[in-house]
Amino acid sequence: SGGRIIVRPAPRAKVVAHENIIVGNVVLYGAHRGEVYINGLAGERFAVRNSGADAVVEGVGDHGCEYMTGGAVVILGPTGNNFAAGMSGGVAYVYDESGLFDTRCNLDMVDLETVHESEDAERLKRMLRHHQKYTGSARARHVLRNWGAHVQYFVKVMPIDYRRALERMRREQRRDSETISATEEVYDG
Repeated sequence: SGGRIIVRPAPRAKVVAHENIIVGNVVLYGAHRGEVYINGLAGERFAVRNSGADAVVEGVGDHGCEYMTGGAVVILGPTGNNFAAGMSGGVAYVYDESGLFDTRCNLDMVDLETVHESEDAERLKRMLRHHQKYTGSARARHVLRNWGAHVQYFVKVMPIDYRRALERMRREQRRDSETISATEEVYDG
């Protein structure tokens, strides 16, 4: 329900972090909030039923972000099959250098987008900076140092109905602010 979890190899470990599983299955199952930074790979069902936590990990097994309803997840490496099955909320950013992520993602309820909105790019960059700071991730450091060349490899996984709901809320908010302005004009004028 909150806090910050940081998982990284021991400083003297001779393993390459982004090539080794460092946490097991179902990490973040049902998380409501908080932050998780993992310098290494996660097992299966990473962030399943996540409803509000933010996380960065170097790669995940099968069924990542399954039934996710909130939060933000950054995957800096490979994913297993069936990513985003039943994902109805939140957002995931997946580093897809091979261009094959769409073959491993369950597209029943999500769309895949580029990271073209400045808000997305800033959120992604901020999460990567925290990941690098807390875990010493060489991958995050490399991506951040060459941001212009690497941002194009990120795929935004966006639930279709969630996007529609956000767009509707933005329209209503704009309409309400325009109504308030017109009302203020009439009474103040």
